[in-house]
Amino acid sequence: MSPPREVLAYAPASVGNVAVGFDLLGHALDGAGDRVLARRTQSGEVRVVRTSGTPMDLPSDHLRNTAARAVHALLQARGASFGVELELEKGIPLGSGMGGSAASAVAALVAANGLFADPLALEALYPYALEGEYAASGGRHGDNVAPSLLGGLVLATHAGCLQLAVPEGMSCLLVHPDLVVETRLARARLSAPYPLSEFVVQSEALALFLCGLHRGDIALIRAGLRDVLVEPRRAELIPGFNQVKQSMLDHGAVGASISGAGPSVFAWFESATQAAAAMADAVAAFAAAGLAARGLVSPVAAAGARIEQCTA
Repeated sequence: MSPPREVLAYAPASVGNVAVGFDLLGHALDGAGDRVLARRTQSGEVRVVRTSGTPMDLPSDHLRNTAARAVHALLQARGASFGVELELEKGIPLGSGMGGSAASAVAALVAANGLFADPLALEALYPYALEGEYAASGGRHGDNVAPSLLGGLVLATHAGCLQLAVPEGMSCLLVHPDLVVETRLARARLSAPYPLSEFVVQSEALALFLCGLHRGDIALIRAGLRDVLVEPRRAELIPGFNQVKQSMLDHGAVGASISGAGPSVFAWFESATQAAAAMADAVAAFAAAGLAARGLVSPVAAAGARIEQCTA
């Protein structure tokens, strides 16, 4: 059977860093994501021919566009005899801290991979997704692309990624204000020197968090789900952040922090019911700071990328 001529794929939004794992941890989110249609061409090039769902003009060439750069890397590595046209449908706001650039790269990769007669396994697409992330942030960090690709909570390194188990029912509340924080600007906030003592505290938190996941121990997860390195240096970019975070903790959150580079704020709860109950107060805390916001509740173990349609 001949491979399809067109493939439509979906990739979900994600929470990067998960407070305690800067550039290492991320998890997928239900309820928001990007779709990409990949079409086989004879040109040998990778081109973005249409983008919808965003008021901003995005780069279309294969060096600066996250989706095109990822697909170009895949085609080069596999010695493809065809080119690809991409149509992007953005369902994630730009600069939202929800892994929008990662989702575009992942959806494009999954779609383009489906054009091959012998497509790669999803986990094998990870190195090419990192290339796409480089176009957006200037770094090859996988905390957004890995969960968008594989789903759930993922430990992402340069060498590969590993899905981590989470307690059953663990849910995420993410609240996104009407504000844009550019990833490169947010990363620039992290250039100041860090005392060694802060690294010790953060390492302790990461160890407690990972141990808690392994044991299914909520108390250990709660003790570790915190950020002393990045959050204090980015919080002032998000009006009302401290109040939003506190409102989530007041509703019994296991932990709360900035999602990725921000401005979205996330919290983990032991159930979806708890997460939903906290939403109104978190949205109201942003409103008190002058920002309209909307909330989203998702399982932490949300599904990853998928192919939605193939056309011969």
